[in-house]
Amino acid sequence: MSRAEIVESADAAVAGIEDGSTVLVGGFGLAGMPFDLIDALIRQGAKDLTIVSNNAGNGEVGLAALLAAGRVRKVLCSFPRQADSWVFDGLYREGKIELEVVPQGNLAERMRAAGAGIGAFYCPTAVGTPLAEGKEEREIDGRKYLLEYPIRGDYALIGAHVADALGNLVYRKTARNFGPVMATAATTTIVQVDQVVEPGTLDPEAVVTPPSTSTGSSR
Repeated sequence: MSRAEIVESADAAVAGIEDGSTVLVGGFGLAGMPFDLIDALIRQGAKDLTIVSNNAGNGEVGLAALLAAGRVRKVLCSFPRQADSWVFDGLYREGKIELEVVPQGNLAERMRAAGAGIGAFYCPTAVGTPLAEGKEEREIDGRKYLLEYPIRGDYALIGAHVADALGNLVYRKTARNFGPVMATAATTTIVQVDQVVEPGTLDPEAVVTPPSTSTGSSR
């Protein structure tokens, strides 16, 4: 098992993200959002990005700040509108950003499918709604289903609580949310952690995400 690459700054961690990349961003609202990595991505300057996340930003920080900087071409998310999503709302109404709404369970499962090597799957969610438009429909045992395809990312930006030098990750409570499934769905996973410890320090039973192709950034 190889050691993960550990860098000392968020800027170094995101330096290789290219224009046009699909970036999976962990977090459920503000819980587990990798703010340091997002801020570094804004400084880095990559543009024309496709962002996959649970929502489309809160207030003027994190994802909202990335959107306000004009770096995002398209957002795939479950909750694009909420009380503090005025940055996304404004961009969308002005036709400056694309949106694909994905029901939350489907969002998680489509990324899980990407990580598991599943080519596609059938799901009943969104049958008979505008979200079914253009999707293959099939009846199985008397119930209608839609064909859903995996969501893969070039990069995943996620937050974890503690990592060891091998790349094993432990999350803290609800900050776990989308991080584990996004780590499996991306070609490269970049992790913001509070602490890096030596191998053998973490309880193996507490490890949620084992080593992958990742770059770790401690703060």
